[in-house]
Amino acid sequence: MPPGVRTEPMRSPDRQAELSKVRLRRALVLMGMTLLLPGSAQLVAGRKDVGRLALRIWLGTVAVVLVVVGLGAVWHGFAIRLGVNTFALDVLRIWLTILAVGWALLLIDAWRLGQPLQLTQRQRLFVVGVNGVLVFVVAGSLLFASHIVAVQRDFIIAMFGDGTKSAAEDGRYNVLLIGGDEGAGRWGLRTDSMTVASIDEETGKTILFSLPRNMTNFPFPQGSVMAKQFPHGYDCETCMLNSLATWAADHKSLFGSSPTPGIDATIQGIEGITGLKINYWTLVNLDGFRDLVNAMGGITLNVRDRIPIDVPVTGYIEPGVQKLNGYEALWFARSRESADDYSRMARQKCVMNAMLHQLSPQTVITKFEALAKAGTELVQTDLPASELGTFADLALKARSQKISSVSFVPPAIETYDPDIDKIRSMIADAIKKSEAAGSSDSHGSGGSGGKGFNTHKSGSTTGGSLGSLSSGYAANQSDDLGKVC
Repeated sequence: MPPGVRTEPMRSPDRQAELSKVRLRRALVLMGMTLLLPGSAQLVAGRKDVGRLALRIWLGTVAVVLVVVGLGAVWHGFAIRLGVNTFALDVLRIWLTILAVGWALLLIDAWRLGQPLQLTQRQRLFVVGVNGVLVFVVAGSLLFASHIVAVQRDFIIAMFGDGTKSAAEDGRYNVLLIGGDEGAGRWGLRTDSMTVASIDEETGKTILFSLPRNMTNFPFPQGSVMAKQFPHGYDCETCMLNSLATWAADHKSLFGSSPTPGIDATIQGIEGITGLKINYWTLVNLDGFRDLVNAMGGITLNVRDRIPIDVPVTGYIEPGVQKLNGYEALWFARSRESADDYSRMARQKCVMNAMLHQLSPQTVITKFEALAKAGTELVQTDLPASELGTFADLALKARSQKISSVSFVPPAIETYDPDIDKIRSMIADAIKKSEAAGSSDSHGSGGSGGKGFNTHKSGSTTGGSLGSLSSGYAANQSDDLGKVC
């Protein structure tokens, strides 16, 4: 042997197998360390400066998350407002993307530090597979979370603008919910249903004031555009409440530069009838409502009578507690076959009540992307993005409480010649009663288990609603919709 030449000592097969196992364990441990504590593998086996930086970033991120979660647990309003702040969402989206890329690079570097060339071919393939799975799971999860945050941000921007903030009136927010009749060129122009959700600004306790679309002969607020055109009230052959939007569309110049003259005229009519100041409006596309229910995974309702589907009738929703898809839920809310407008109004309130109680935070989280897509196709509103946190907080409070209902329909009110003083008295009485009950009046009625309906039948039904045209429908006048739906 030439002088100065060193040779590796011969290793027995057992010794080589043992070393191979040690190297495999080392490679797997380094990847596991990176999975649990990003940067730790580099700190013990690679560039320490990279490891220290990665660890600091990771620990700082965890600390921020813990603080936010802690604050959200004790102060729900903080979490809600943070979740609807577009700037915060943009920062979170970018940060999640950076974390995904950085963590993936650290995992790949951990694989390198494991010296894969010293492993057997089978071990190398195994380690490459494990590393690939870890990179895919970690980076994929973070990038998907970033995508969901981007969807949330885009949804808020698309749905809510920088409109004017409206202060609560006498401690209440009054939000006009308008159902737009579906059909080309019609939705948003023909109002199918009109309900004012009057919400206590502190407790979230809500009263639904519903107006029939065929109401006529009513006043407008003094000084309003419509009052100048109809100083003696809206009383003509075609003058019904749901025609205000189409009338305004034919007289756009009277409303100046307003982009929504139909909504403006409808609000003036409802303010003239109720005496309530409308803070915000939301226009619901009844066709898009179908997509929202489908995105929720369906809605469970207590179907009290056989409900016809479509015109002409093509099928029926059978009686019983049913989980309805979007198409069925739409016809449950809209069908007038074998019923009347006021029975239908009662069913619509039951749908609103059920959706409030069944659209849980868990559903929103797990099906957010589908819900957001359906929402942008479903709704137009003038609620500014800055107020979204306030109303999301109020909605969470409302879920745990009874929803009251007051409707200005026969036999209480004659729609062709409404007693405006009586309507306003009914509103004042309902608000007084609701506020006297207070926030301790939590929802828990009936056998619904918080689903927004009661399975016990407590009287005769007409068109799927408890009650009749002559005696009135229970869901149209109720202190607790959960008991009568």
